[in-house]
Amino acid sequence: MVYKLGIDAGSTTVKLVLLNEENDVIYKSYTRHLTKVKETILKELNNIKDIVKNNKLKVSITGSAGYGLAIDSGISFVQEVFATTIGVKKLFNNIDVVIELGGEDAKIIYLTNGLEERMNSSCAGGTGAFIDQMASLMGITVEELDEISFKYKNIYPIASRCGVFAKSDIQPLLNQGANKSDIAISIYDAVVNQTIGGLAQGREIRGNILFLGGPLYFYKGLRSMFIKKLNLNENEGIVPEDAEVFVAKGAALFSTNEDISYTYEDLTLILNNNKSNLDIKKEVKPLFQNEGEYNKFIERHNKAKVLIRDINKYKGDVYLGIDAGSTTTKLVLIDDDCNILYQYYAHNEGNPVKVIKKQIEYIYENFGNRINIKGSSVTGYGDELIKKAFGIDYGLVETLAHYIAASKFNPNVDFILDIGGQDIKCFEIENKAIKSIILNEACSSGCGSFIETFAKAMGYDVETFSKLGLFAKHPADLGSRCTVFMNSSVKQAQRDGATIEDVSAGLSISVVKNALYKVIRTRNIGKNVIVQGGTLCNDAILRSLELELNQNVTRSNISGLMGAYGAAIYVKNKNLLKSKIISKEELINFTHTSKGAKCGLCTNNCNLTINTFNGVRKYISGNRCSRPTGKYEEKNIPNLYEYKYSKLLEYENNSGENGVIGLPMVLNMYENLPFFVKFFNELGIKVVLSDASSKNLYLNGQYTIPSDTACYPAKLVHGHIESLIKKQVNNIFYPCMTFNYDEGISDNHYNCPVVAYYPEVIKNNVYNLNNCNFISPYLDLNSSKSTIENLYTSLKNYYPWIIKKEIEKAYSLGINEYKKFKKDILIKGEEAINYARKNNMLIVVLAGRPYHVDKEINHGIDRMMNSLNLVILTEDSIPFDHKNVKVNILNQWTYQARLFNAAKYIVKNSDMQLVQLVSFGCGTDAITADEIKIILEENGKIYTQLKIDETNNLGAARIRIRSMVEAIKNRWEINE
Repeated sequence: MVYKLGIDAGSTTVKLVLLNEENDVIYKSYTRHLTKVKETILKELNNIKDIVKNNKLKVSITGSAGYGLAIDSGISFVQEVFATTIGVKKLFNNIDVVIELGGEDAKIIYLTNGLEERMNSSCAGGTGAFIDQMASLMGITVEELDEISFKYKNIYPIASRCGVFAKSDIQPLLNQGANKSDIAISIYDAVVNQTIGGLAQGREIRGNILFLGGPLYFYKGLRSMFIKKLNLNENEGIVPEDAEVFVAKGAALFSTNEDISYTYEDLTLILNNNKSNLDIKKEVKPLFQNEGEYNKFIERHNKAKVLIRDINKYKGDVYLGIDAGSTTTKLVLIDDDCNILYQYYAHNEGNPVKVIKKQIEYIYENFGNRINIKGSSVTGYGDELIKKAFGIDYGLVETLAHYIAASKFNPNVDFILDIGGQDIKCFEIENKAIKSIILNEACSSGCGSFIETFAKAMGYDVETFSKLGLFAKHPADLGSRCTVFMNSSVKQAQRDGATIEDVSAGLSISVVKNALYKVIRTRNIGKNVIVQGGTLCNDAILRSLELELNQNVTRSNISGLMGAYGAAIYVKNKNLLKSKIISKEELINFTHTSKGAKCGLCTNNCNLTINTFNGVRKYISGNRCSRPTGKYEEKNIPNLYEYKYSKLLEYENNSGENGVIGLPMVLNMYENLPFFVKFFNELGIKVVLSDASSKNLYLNGQYTIPSDTACYPAKLVHGHIESLIKKQVNNIFYPCMTFNYDEGISDNHYNCPVVAYYPEVIKNNVYNLNNCNFISPYLDLNSSKSTIENLYTSLKNYYPWIIKKEIEKAYSLGINEYKKFKKDILIKGEEAINYARKNNMLIVVLAGRPYHVDKEINHGIDRMMNSLNLVILTEDSIPFDHKNVKVNILNQWTYQARLFNAAKYIVKNSDMQLVQLVSFGCGTDAITADEIKIILEENGKIYTQLKIDETNNLGAARIRIRSMVEAIKNRWEINE
């Protein structure tokens, strides 16, 4: 008998399938290889030894980790998508679409109406490794995650394009007490959205769907979410018996084409004798040449010390500082001389309340009769939750806490680099004040969780794993890649002969390169640099940093405790008479419960997490305003974002006797809506707007989005078009507009290319447009002649009673309405500035693009800033006092020109700062940001940038905004 063996060596698992001559499965296995691919395959082969003895084997290898093995051994290789297709065509005859998820790979194969195969390339977000990382973050197994996903009540918006974005969304939810069942189902929701949005890209998934791969086979909650999202009935979602090993099965079927066959002994001999290329790249220098060099390094860093006193020999007042970080909880007690009496540092396992409760209990029980907690303060992701839970006296933003601590070691510090579990915080200091703030928003591959992920995968704790690399002779050159895809680099290095020590050193070097070149984006970071955070407690990473910077830095003996230490010093300086912290007696009866809820007090419908302490005291998170707390006060602090958005929506109330036309409330409509509503109303045509932007609206149009790299405002257009179609509007008007109205502040007045021509994308991708008329003329409002002609030509077939003279009149009135609207915004901006100065308040220009006033796009950032007593202006609500603003780049885009004008205006006013909103996927914003930063910082202003996308949680934004406010106030007080 000739057996057929398929080996699928994937990114995280090895799958084997053995078929007999009738293609029946005789043996199958699914095993995590923990980067030991060849060893795992040989171990699994041993299990079929008795089955195949004295028989021949035809063999084929597939999978992302199988190609190198196939090349080295000479065994046949088949690409995994091809292997899948072979298996489906051989074993099924009614499948329309295949969805397969693996460890790092995701695939969609369309079989009906032409074969089309799609596979992830640059992103491994919605895959098994992504789910593994999220389960690890939550402190549970993937099996537990799947089980609890069925108990959910709410779904939160969570990013899936990368584990980094997801962690930034999930960690605040954990720290705020969100139910883990809700987070679990939200992770599955994110995976489904990533698969549909990232791979389908405009092509519908319909008909009979075959679900393949380990995640879809083992995780029933994930499969259910796919079925729900795709609106499938039970018969349309098919999970074959061997779904988890189906690709290996396809490889086994492919092997029938091969002429070569093997005995069991031949096959194992070939694999055992497979010697990988041992030509290790030697250009990466060792971290330390010898132990002597390492000892000098330790001696130098031991000079920056805080005195640690024995609390058992102390009696008197103490000050408590807590850092409720993203993955860890830190706590210190200090005396009046800022010496540390007690310290604690540990993982919070997604529940900082539980950890801190235990610590306060321990302090009371062991030291309570000799110490008096005179003040308490908390910083970090969970500061508001912890403050409310335990009656902590003060909460302060991380940047201020870290600066206070750093100043104790070097009063002349000019740069602080703090690398935590998944956060990088950088502060540039000038004249004793924070000059600029940099936080990682797009990547955590330069953070501690990056190296911790690999340590766990290789069976080590992070401390032991990191020490392995200190004296590695040939650190592996792993480059600077994202966490998920770095798996492939590590496996390749090991295949090339790298030892575990080489990999450890290489990963430490990669952490530093990612931090410097992906987040800070420079190696010139200052002369008096203080480093802190748990990640830089790691000697291998600290050494890698100094080698990359080519300079020495300062790390204290409490590097991982700096946030907590700074918080303790902060409250000590407040000179409180007595702390409000929870007492020992109150702590005995302390209880904490949390539940999810929806806020229905406005159209935002925020996902709330309601934490209840002792059955009475509540802390609500997830809210964009204070209404859900029951303590809402209408302060009437000017907010031009709110005003401008409301003013635009007033145009929704319009009328026309001669017809109806639909306008999507998207992109350039936030700029030109006043013109078009007035124009159509003058023609007797009523304008119907699409529904307000929301997550559901976005998802309704997601299946027609052809590119995952487009910015979120562009992606939303698809949902708005679907909204108008559902309203049964026969005519939809959405023009292409190369130019904006000329404001005279730039070399030219081009529109953003995406904004200008997105109607063409809609025309070619939204299938349901076949049911209505889509009118998309090319217009330039600066040219009355061409605009009138193009409007007449495009409208006459749908509204045959229109004559050109009426078009001319309507155009003129529309332009006047546009100018009137713009003037009104300027007047309101002037009123806001006067209000701020009358009340001695700070003014922030939240600079972006017209469509950033959309509440779904800005995620309520303007209201959050408003709640911090900041007066909020838009970039077009301040005077255009610079005709043709001169900058160092070609100034030809209207939206960017407004930002340059705003920056030039702000530097003349001591009570103003600029915060720039940037949409992920917007290439021109990156160039604009560099120029604005130069304008501001050359004039002593703080540059702050907030990046927003479809899944932004306000956690990262809140940190940056609070940091910015503290920095601005500090700078303002110094200037005053």
